[in-house]
Amino acid sequence: MTAGQKRVWQTQWPELGLTQEDLPPGELDLARWFGREAPTVLEIGSGMGEATAQLAVAAPEVNHLAAEVYPAGLGQLMLWVEKYDLENVRLLQGDALDFLRDHVAPGTLAGVRIYFPDPWPKKRHHKRRLVSPPFVALVASRLQSGGALHLATDWADYADRMFAVCEAEPALRNQYETWAPRPEWRPVTKFESRAQAEGREVRDLIYTKVTLTDW
Repeated sequence: MTAGQKRVWQTQWPELGLTQEDLPPGELDLARWFGREAPTVLEIGSGMGEATAQLAVAAPEVNHLAAEVYPAGLGQLMLWVEKYDLENVRLLQGDALDFLRDHVAPGTLAGVRIYFPDPWPKKRHHKRRLVSPPFVALVASRLQSGGALHLATDWADYADRMFAVCEAEPALRNQYETWAPRPEWRPVTKFESRAQAEGREVRDLIYTKVTLTDW
């Protein structure tokens, strides 16, 4: 980590962050953690945090929860939080799957965002990919009615797999026939710019949680 990232870990983390080990047993009281009642969106794999910070600036009425494994990325996000004086961002270091399963009540989240997850490009490693039928079913169960699952990737075969998995989940409905137009509000990160420069097409998928009355 840089000196600045180390500094905010010491000064900001106790207020803004929790590690997987710090989480109390049972469902986490998100309103208490954020200090207010507001729609909460979980971003899984927030990377270096630039997209998270820009989204939090653009939507101050939303609680933004960033889940990331790597300390440097969380440290950089805390620097963005400090720079923009954000009060609507919280950070989780740990496995988002365990967090969703063990600490998030069903029907809680207004949205889940997964931007450019590790593609595990080698075929023998595809089983390690995050987006799978059990995972998407878990996400759908934690979304409130009308909540959105937004996926983006620059790997064509992973995009096709995401599409197939989400289409097979009965609790989700595609907001478009297939791929979503790239939302203007989703920030372009350095990672995405590099993917585009290398000739990889970025694809978005946006699904909405439906209930029995929506059928």
